[in-house]
Amino acid sequence: MSGLSSFFPSKLLGSMNPRDRADTPLSRLRFSLDTMPGSRKYVFTPATRAEILSELYDAFWGSYAHLFLPNSNSSLPMHSTLSEVQMKAGMNKDTVPTPGRPCGHIFKKGESCFRCKDCSLDDSCVLCSRCFEATDHSEHNVSFFVAQQSGGCCDCGDIESWRTPIKCPFHPSSPETSEYLAAFTAKTIQATPKVTPRVIAGQEVPPVKNYPNRASIPPELHESMSRTVAYALDYVLDTLDCSPDEAIAPTNEADLRAQPTGDPMVMKDQYCVIMWNDDKHSFDEVIHLLCDATGRSREEAQDAAYKIDEQGREVIEMNANITRLLDLGQTISQIDLGVTIRRAYDTFREQVSAVIIEWLLDLTRSRVGSDTVAMREVIASELLAPRKFSAPHMLPDVGKVLADIQDPSRLDWMFIYHTKLWKKPRLNLKEIYASILTLSHDHKLAVASHFANVYNRVIDAYLLVDREAETSIKYFALQLFTVPSVALYIVRQHMMVSRLLAVITAFFTNQIQEKRIIFPPVQDVEIDVDTFPFKSKRFMPVFSDLRYLCHNEPVQQLIAHNREFITQFSKTCQLFMCVNPNKRAASSHVEYETDAWISVFNVTLSLSRVIKVYGGAFANANAAELVSAITTVMHHILMVSAVEDERRDPTRFPSIEFHDVDFAGTSYDIVKFDVLEGWVSFHHSLQWLLAELFKHVDILSEESLREVGLLSIREVCLRNASVQAIQTIIDYPLRVLAMVAQIRTGLWVRNGFAIRGQLIHYRDFMLRELCYDQDLYILQTALVVLDPNTVIVSMLDRFQLLSYFSGAILHQNYDTAHLSGMAEEILYVLISILTETANATKMLLPRAIRREVIHALAVGPCTFTDLNKRLAERLTDDVNFEHVLKEVTNFKSPESTSDCGVYELKDEAFDEINPFFYHYTRNKREEVEVVLKARIHKRTGVEDPVLAPKPLDIPAGPFSTLPSVFESEVLLQVMYYGISNVLSITDAMGAAPPSAEAILDQTLFLIMQAVIERPQIFSSLAVVKTFDEERTLLAVLCTLEHHAKYSKGYRNRVDWILRRLAEHESETVKALRYVPEVMDVDPEEAKKRAAKARQAAIMQQMKAQQASFAVNMDDFDDEDEEDGMESPEAPVSYGTCIVCQEELNASKPFGSLGFLQPSRLMRRYPDAQHGYMNDVLQAPESLDRASSSAPPLPFPPIQAAKEKEKESKGPHFEGFSPLYTRFGLHASICSHMMHLECFTVYSGSIRQRHRTQATRNHPESIPRKEYICPLCKSLGNVILPVAHPNKQAEVNTVPFPDWIRAAGINILKSKPDPQLDSLQFRNGTGEFVFWAAQDQGYQSFTRTPDKHDNMEVHKMVDTVMVVAKTISQQTRSLRERPEPEPGERGAGMYLPEELVTYTIACLEVAQRGTGQSGTSIADTLTDSQIRMISGLVTCLTKLVALNFKGRPDEGRDAVRQAIIKRLLPEWSRTSFTSFAYPLLLRDPFTILVETAAVAPDMLRHVLILTYYSCLARTVIGLLHILNKTRNFQSAPVGERMYEDIFGDVRMFFMSVIRPSPVFEHAAEVAFQAYGDAKIEKLLYTFTLPFLRRAAILCRAVLPSAFPTLPASDDLCEYRRLLKMLDIPPLSDLPNQDTLQNALSGWCAHYGHSPAASQLNCGVTLDYPITYHIAKLPIILDNLFIDQEKNLMCPRCKTVPQDAAICLICGVTCCMQSHCCLDIGNQMRGECNMHTRECSGPVGMYFLVKRCTLLYLYANNGTFAQSPYLDVHGEVDVSMRRGRRQYLHHARWEEIRRNWLNHGLPTLIARKLEGTVDSGGWESL
Repeated sequence: MSGLSSFFPSKLLGSMNPRDRADTPLSRLRFSLDTMPGSRKYVFTPATRAEILSELYDAFWGSYAHLFLPNSNSSLPMHSTLSEVQMKAGMNKDTVPTPGRPCGHIFKKGESCFRCKDCSLDDSCVLCSRCFEATDHSEHNVSFFVAQQSGGCCDCGDIESWRTPIKCPFHPSSPETSEYLAAFTAKTIQATPKVTPRVIAGQEVPPVKNYPNRASIPPELHESMSRTVAYALDYVLDTLDCSPDEAIAPTNEADLRAQPTGDPMVMKDQYCVIMWNDDKHSFDEVIHLLCDATGRSREEAQDAAYKIDEQGREVIEMNANITRLLDLGQTISQIDLGVTIRRAYDTFREQVSAVIIEWLLDLTRSRVGSDTVAMREVIASELLAPRKFSAPHMLPDVGKVLADIQDPSRLDWMFIYHTKLWKKPRLNLKEIYASILTLSHDHKLAVASHFANVYNRVIDAYLLVDREAETSIKYFALQLFTVPSVALYIVRQHMMVSRLLAVITAFFTNQIQEKRIIFPPVQDVEIDVDTFPFKSKRFMPVFSDLRYLCHNEPVQQLIAHNREFITQFSKTCQLFMCVNPNKRAASSHVEYETDAWISVFNVTLSLSRVIKVYGGAFANANAAELVSAITTVMHHILMVSAVEDERRDPTRFPSIEFHDVDFAGTSYDIVKFDVLEGWVSFHHSLQWLLAELFKHVDILSEESLREVGLLSIREVCLRNASVQAIQTIIDYPLRVLAMVAQIRTGLWVRNGFAIRGQLIHYRDFMLRELCYDQDLYILQTALVVLDPNTVIVSMLDRFQLLSYFSGAILHQNYDTAHLSGMAEEILYVLISILTETANATKMLLPRAIRREVIHALAVGPCTFTDLNKRLAERLTDDVNFEHVLKEVTNFKSPESTSDCGVYELKDEAFDEINPFFYHYTRNKREEVEVVLKARIHKRTGVEDPVLAPKPLDIPAGPFSTLPSVFESEVLLQVMYYGISNVLSITDAMGAAPPSAEAILDQTLFLIMQAVIERPQIFSSLAVVKTFDEERTLLAVLCTLEHHAKYSKGYRNRVDWILRRLAEHESETVKALRYVPEVMDVDPEEAKKRAAKARQAAIMQQMKAQQASFAVNMDDFDDEDEEDGMESPEAPVSYGTCIVCQEELNASKPFGSLGFLQPSRLMRRYPDAQHGYMNDVLQAPESLDRASSSAPPLPFPPIQAAKEKEKESKGPHFEGFSPLYTRFGLHASICSHMMHLECFTVYSGSIRQRHRTQATRNHPESIPRKEYICPLCKSLGNVILPVAHPNKQAEVNTVPFPDWIRAAGINILKSKPDPQLDSLQFRNGTGEFVFWAAQDQGYQSFTRTPDKHDNMEVHKMVDTVMVVAKTISQQTRSLRERPEPEPGERGAGMYLPEELVTYTIACLEVAQRGTGQSGTSIADTLTDSQIRMISGLVTCLTKLVALNFKGRPDEGRDAVRQAIIKRLLPEWSRTSFTSFAYPLLLRDPFTILVETAAVAPDMLRHVLILTYYSCLARTVIGLLHILNKTRNFQSAPVGERMYEDIFGDVRMFFMSVIRPSPVFEHAAEVAFQAYGDAKIEKLLYTFTLPFLRRAAILCRAVLPSAFPTLPASDDLCEYRRLLKMLDIPPLSDLPNQDTLQNALSGWCAHYGHSPAASQLNCGVTLDYPITYHIAKLPIILDNLFIDQEKNLMCPRCKTVPQDAAICLICGVTCCMQSHCCLDIGNQMRGECNMHTRECSGPVGMYFLVKRCTLLYLYANNGTFAQSPYLDVHGEVDVSMRRGRRQYLHHARWEEIRRNWLNHGLPTLIARKLEGTVDSGGWESL
């Protein structure tokens, strides 16, 4: 009734005066929408949208708003929609599952959808992530993809979508639904189609049945809902009546004014210019155009460009200056951007319509109470109701728009007007339609019937008009045509298949008028491949629509049982028969190579895919129906090719002539045609269809044919056609095969690439099933339909080999090479049609897949993608494919970082391989034979085993007579001359002709097959039938067996054949066969034996010589040792210079190539984040052993993923916050060395390259002083000195207390040193100004050359200082150290701390969690790392010397004293000294580095002091942390374990903080909260890194003084290092008076300083355990599940289109988007911006949708392979294949190691070095 009730009132409303009824909400809505354009001055703003929405809602619910809104709201807030409000209030929670109701969740753009091949009926069935997670798909073939646009919906709960029930708990099935569908299908198949199709009207669609959550809706409310929706839809349609179909601007004022309009005040001259979205132009193009043409600023233009992209169009100018607007329109359309110029009134109404559509969509997402269907039902019934035209309609032509359509409803209008809309409203409409489909089956049918009603018009618009194809309503077909019951209904009631065929016919014959395809098409129009339709890219989906329709089971039934389907289809195929034929260019090369063949192949292969589906339908037919179909198709072939007709194109269908041919003494009447002279096409669609019908061998068996009164397949073909007619039919495929052979043999080279391209496509593994295999099968069928001799002679004639196989070795058209090539090709075709039995036996698909997989993998293992390329697409798309693959192969998962997963055949599968499998090329066959023979040889030891063919085994059906072809004498003659010609040519020329071995292989294979299939008959033929010179096949075989040239390769095979023949014809064989006597030694064998004997003799001789040589050598050794005592010391060599290749020694200065880079790798412990405390408490006690976690999981880690999903995840993928990183300089060297002179020359050559390749994005930057190592391509920017090992100092061995006493006395004795005092920092830290990066006093080498520096260390120090100074100047804001002001001495980074200490710390961090037993961290250092550290220390030493030039010790003593003063507390008490700053506020390790630079001999003693100051510092830092986290529930630790190291921890803590009362209370609280064991563990973990770093430094500076202890793995690392470094443990402190004094002095100094009075304490501790990067989920698609939570960009607060996850801190950035741009820095994107804030110069990102890594370094970057691999162990870039992807442990670990080792700059430089690009690295 709803349809009627909504019909009357609005009819009345229209006639009444609006003023009389202004009180009803609907009339208010009407009034406001009518008056709005003028009152708003045609300007549409967000406020306008809000007003329209509120009017719509008011009219919709009248006085019943409370039923829709949550309790608190009396009305909707401005600017918000109903569904948003309901969602916020939590009203959209799911109700109890209703059996039989589908999920219907509609995908938003960017949401993840899943497809399970094993469960779904076809590829269009998808699941949302919720339903997918709730159902079990383990071991299934699941793919995953991201919705590119909104509108698709989840098929869970729709029983028509699934092979097997998937048992989703949210959408249970109901038995009624399946019964209803079965009844519906049966009824529709029986129904007779109406003459004119009738659409389902709105009144016929019942409301949703069995819906439990119905809300009771008052009739009055129902009325107002219906009327408002009806009015809104009519408003949209009225507006669109005037809108243009295409975005084309008028060129003059007259055209502009003549445009249709709905404006009642036609006089108003306000016009708008509107720009439309497309997929051809970039943002930048549009922004530039807008800035130039409309004078907008860049920001405004950018906003407009966004709106155009998001909405689909935007008004860019509005005024009354018509000439200005027309010029603007022309400017825009010049670069082919869509633009329209319309009246402002119409444009405003269109914008209102877009809001109305948005409002309707909102209603579909909302609910009344808990009723989700009521509002959708209202919208559906109004859409299906007829349109009501308002008041006198302005446009008289509107009625004609749908003149050809029966009873159009509003929905029909909407479908047809879809092209007039733009992107956003189009997508919204598709979503509205999708939501109606999920209401009920009746709704689905009704919508489908209306869609079918206007389908032709939709296709017209899609193929000919639409600018934005991807949002076309045509793609809505996919949601309808793949539902079996719907497809059946529209095919039966709306003739959908024949209409699609008509569209294809009319389109490709170019029957197009005024942007409409003529329907019904004019018959018998010729096709022209050079017209627009063939060049159009859009025709593919029309074929796929047809395929989807025909693929449905019920439609297959219709095709099989109704003859008109095959008739119409044959007519369509007829069009494409023999299209685009080729003629051989014989004398000169073709002048112009067209590429029309590409589009022709695209069309015919699309058609061929439909042929497969169409032919497959006849599996449901009975014998009579199949016979009738075969007859129909044959009739159409003959009509087009054999019937003489003046309209016929003679190049496509030359007239058919026959001629008599004599062969083997018989005359044959066969078709006459010369492939070298005539025109031949690759495309024979009707023959392909016929082949498909002949594949139903079960229906064509003799028993089933008897029912229709026929005896055999021969009779089926010959009952309506003569033998000559059948020969004509098979001749077309035969011509193609002959042409293919000629092209392959090189006879068509002058036709250019086009002919090769066609051949490659025709024989391509993935496509050959559609064409090549069909042609072969037609020939195979001919062998059982016609006399096989005639067929073989026809083949020989077509290949022009009749004379060759009659013994003539010379040919009139082929030279020797061509002739052999053609012989090889025809033998290949013969073997294929005689031994390929898959179609003949109707092999089941799993069996066929198994066979193809085995043959594809016979040569060796390969990846899944490669395997797919070797197989036909029908097999790889099949549901059984991966199950079969698992059965026959073993999967080797990828282990290393560059591996892919590969599949290798299981051993037992090799027995099923046939080397002459028809998909093998000759080379492939030979490889397979080698593999098989090797296997047999391994098993049996036979030298050259015979691979006997397998019997054909065709038990029944029309092809059971195929083996009898082996009785044919024609075939026998082919075999005879196959061998005999090769032998006679070889004898005549003295060498083997080309292809000789291939021809012999093939011929012998045929003979062996014949011997197996027809042993008796073939044996007698072979010995009786004679050919030239009265020789038989047997005689030729006997000659071959002992032929000088061939006997070696063929003897065993010939022997096998002769033995088989002898079983039947033993006398004859014995008489002819030559059996060598035992004495006849084969000359080959004799040669071999002689060679072996010679080899043995030589070996013997060599052995004797070696023995005597060794005896003599012993004497030499003794003499050598005596001499060695006095020899002078040779100069130490360091290898060769990588530029000049001369030796590196002290004679000429040289250095190591190094790289200094700014780094923020080092992490401080985040004191504010409690979660890290447990990690530290549970840290392993030894960091120099591989982390003992479980071995990496097997790939793919499906089980692990399931367990991991349950764990709670931290924010930002548990990345590490950049707020807690420490800045410094990291040095590295690449292990290559160079002379300083060479270095200067090399640097010059780099500058030269930059000048010559000006546009290139170079891997190095000259302003940053970078270069690339010429050998390993590592990045570098300094050259470091190489320290000489012979100058090593001995370690001072005086006991510690004595050393301290002596040092104190020494200082007292020494004179004051004013020069030294002036070189120390004024703030009392005890640091030295000359070690600062920006020190003003530093003199470079050019200013003050060193006199006595023969290694020119000063020059190398220069390179370091220049780079360090530059970085230091740029990074002041990142450093927290108190520094002098720039311009003073000592400004900038302090090198011992921020270069050397930092580098050693980074080395130590990178080694955490690695190492073997029996080694310490010092042993893991490489030689180049040791050389690098000692080089840095040498630079520091040199800097001291430059400041104390006059002194003989170069100032070392003075600095040494200053260091001791700094360490001994008695010198730092007084505030006047240079040491007023507390020692505990400095990093003790820096002091150790300073010591190594000036006084390595006292390292051991300073090490003890610095270790203890490190302990005291750690106590202060720990208290600060514990104080902040005392309420935190930390993990239990157990008993104390390190009492022997630390002694009484509590006592030590208290004594450190005694001087500062603020801390005492804090310590008490901390010990109460944590207990001794935990605090001891913390002290252990936080001080272990110091010992590890000390071990690295000591090993580098004094390699022999600190040896690693003998293997003592039972000890923890801390104990081992204390022993190795000879440091007394803390537990021994009571016995160490000197240490106690020092400690109490340091602590008192700290306690009285201002730092101690605050609790932030001035001490920050480093993060002490293994560093990790952000944790990505194990399964990639989990990233898409909760995108608002996981992937939100903090800068623009949206989910990025293209998200990039920073792997260091886990933050999500917008990749290459326009929302987050760095305007100041060359418009760089957010990844570059974030990198600067996060990790300094380097960035590592995972690009989620591209599934790629992005590495950045200083405005350069590169992409790298993803750490995710799919189930088959392959990378899937951009998720193109859509398989689920899993994190690969080794790859992930490599990314972490690269980052830890600071390897990214070099990795990027190497990538850029390897490619020369001119578009910037982003284009790579």
